[in-house]
Amino acid sequence: MVSTKRNAIMESVLRLLEERELNKITVKDIVDECGINRNTFYYHFEDISSLIEAIIIREVDHVMTQYRDIASMEECIEMAMRLVSDHKHAIYHIYHSSNRDFLERRLMEICKYAATQFVEKTAGDQLIRPEDRDIIVQSYQCELFGWVIDWLNSGMPEGIERRFLRLCELRNGSIETMLRRSAVQ
Repeated sequence: MVSTKRNAIMESVLRLLEERELNKITVKDIVDECGINRNTFYYHFEDISSLIEAIIIREVDHVMTQYRDIASMEECIEMAMRLVSDHKHAIYHIYHSSNRDFLERRLMEICKYAATQFVEKTAGDQLIRPEDRDIIVQSYQCELFGWVIDWLNSGMPEGIERRFLRLCELRNGSIETMLRRSAVQ
């Protein structure tokens, strides 16, 4: 089955990325790890870069399907961090590779999804000016993205979730205030 081999290739690369940098992984390493031949690899992927993009898309889509109803900023950061921490070393190695731009775009996408879900859930039936809703979503999206990127840039130290949760405590009620101010009268 095509999708089984494709997924097996992706899983092999994730295992390899847990051990070493992306630029130190070759197609030969991948096919040896997966137990396939080069033709099978090239049947499914144009090159390693397209394989990495497919992995990122798959992982982002997987995380997004797990979080359909986000009711707090805490859940937003949990969602964004879940993507990164499930494959911590692999993400770190991808982030420090030529695939960084693609990873950042997908991280921004997941942050927008999380922020949109949070704002929509918090607003409920309240009528909000569309332009204000967009501003609020973008603000939270950029904040989440900034936290994740800063964490990646600083070597992914422990404790970021605790710091972000403290920020959420300090800002408790601010989203409700913004939504009230933007309510359509």
